[in-house]
Amino acid sequence: MTHQAEETDHSTSHPAPAEGGPTPGVPRSDEPQPGTSASAAAREPVPAPAVPTDEPELGPDSAAVPPGAPTAVPDATAALPESTPPPAPRPLTSRRLLRAGLRWTAAVVVFAALGAGTAYGIAGMERTDVPGLGTVSDGRWVYPTLTKPPLPKGRPGPLAEGNKSGTHYADLRRLVLPAPQQATADPALRGTDGWLPTKDLLTEYAQKSDREELAQRFTEYGLRHIAARGWTTADGTHTRVYLLQFDTAAVVDELIGQIAPYGGPGYQLRGAAESVSDDGFPAKAQIEDVTRVVYTESKPYGTEQTRQAYLAAGDVLALVVQDRKGSAHAVPFQQTVTLQSQLLA
Repeated sequence: MTHQAEETDHSTSHPAPAEGGPTPGVPRSDEPQPGTSASAAAREPVPAPAVPTDEPELGPDSAAVPPGAPTAVPDATAALPESTPPPAPRPLTSRRLLRAGLRWTAAVVVFAALGAGTAYGIAGMERTDVPGLGTVSDGRWVYPTLTKPPLPKGRPGPLAEGNKSGTHYADLRRLVLPAPQQATADPALRGTDGWLPTKDLLTEYAQKSDREELAQRFTEYGLRHIAARGWTTADGTHTRVYLLQFDTAAVVDELIGQIAPYGGPGYQLRGAAESVSDDGFPAKAQIEDVTRVVYTESKPYGTEQTRQAYLAAGDVLALVVQDRKGSAHAVPFQQTVTLQSQLLA
């Protein structure tokens, strides 16, 4: 008995357990008691020794603690030495929320940058370039980019101060307005090497006597050559442009006064017997130093209407004619006359 008591005392004289270990004086549920085999201890619950009345007894749940795990006892930590507890780990949910927030923030920044770039691109575009915001066409045609031909070295432009005669030194054939997009060219006005015979121009006039008189005038005033171009657009508008080059600007100024007086043309075109001054032509479309006289066929004008304009720029007298079945639209006519004036200036 003495030997057994010594063993018992020896088994209970262990040092204080580490933090989180079993509490002194309370045996572990998986520790066999004296006189009992390990297998029996595992099969039968061992009643806990008496504890002070101020401590709660272990409940039935203590038997469910797996072997090797410490038994949780209320207020057991009060007997442990004071120590600084490790910082609580960050909840997993908080880290996930943080990562999700960062991803959304990055996405917002990217979309904001893309939105700003798109807004800048749209702000820099013309309204007609933005799908869904294009304005209704006002009838203007789409012409290719206009480029004046180069002048010979050392030669001034036709309206320069040093060019007293107003001579166009550039190739006149390259000063004729090109046809707009999707227009069908008129092969009859191509001429030979780009130069049109005078008789082909005279066919525009209705009266035989007018044609003969004009032919005489052109000869007397020293007509050098004629460059021309014609086309027909999809709406049936037929356009003809003629450039007549003379020796000097003074000759052209005198001639336009005879052919194109204010109020009505001096020589009527075919199919346009009753043409009057076109007062609806916008004044802001006037090109500086280019004389412009515009006529339109007044009602009733029969099956088609004709519009015409005479231009005087330096040594060149130009005639622009447009006619169309029904009525000739004003906007493409004004556009054509203005662009041809710019090429001659």
